[in-house]
Amino acid sequence: MADTGIFATTAEVQRKAGANASATANVEAYINDFMTQAESVINVQSGYNFSDAYSGLNADVKGILKLAASNLAAMYVIQFDMGSFNSRIEAETMLDVLRDGFVKAMEQLREVVKRDFIINA
Repeated sequence: MADTGIFATTAEVQRKAGANASATANVEAYINDFMTQAESVINVQSGYNFSDAYSGLNADVKGILKLAASNLAAMYVIQFDMGSFNSRIEAETMLDVLRDGFVKAMEQLREVVKRDFIINA
């Protein structure tokens, strides 16, 4: 099986999910599913279909998309089985850090969409 995500790879998600992530969910098949969901969330929340426009985006925007998508998909991996971590606090701390990064990235992506709308109006 190969990566099917557009914004981030399985390896990028696995690094963020951490060494103690569930052996069931931290595999390519699950992560491909989580990436599809993450990309859809990003497109809907930003109000722009970055998936369709991806090839024409600059490297900075692609980097923010990678950050947002890999963070959200890693959160899905972690929440699949939080019992695989040394403690619930470890898993919750990782989720908090990933969520903060996702929220900040989404704010930046919404600004990109607004700026482009104004410039192209």
